[in-house]
Amino acid sequence: MSVKIERLQNEFVEKISKIIREEVKDKTIDFVTITYAKISNDLSYAKIYFTCLDLDKKSEIEKALNKASKFIENKLCNIIDIRKMPELSFVYDDSIEYGNKIEDIIEKINNE
Repeated sequence: MSVKIERLQNEFVEKISKIIREEVKDKTIDFVTITYAKISNDLSYAKIYFTCLDLDKKSEIEKALNKASKFIENKLCNIIDIRKMPELSFVYDDSIEYGNKIEDIIEKINNE
């Protein structure tokens, strides 16, 4: 992965978090944390990973974020200067839950 893409991914995480926090009016999206952005090498797609406090509403929040993706793309166009704005898609980041599950298994093995 190029340094430019890595830098852009970090910038996307920061800027999208700010846009969601300050400009998106949908209350469904409150308490969402953007954890990672994966941008394709040709800058056509960006998969944005998020977590939320209320795990029961993660699919509802994912739908709301994907619905607001065009609004977020337009705001990003004004903030980030790149030749082509990637199409955003939001995906729930289950790596934290997976890590906790592995940690619990290791702890259980150590206690036996």
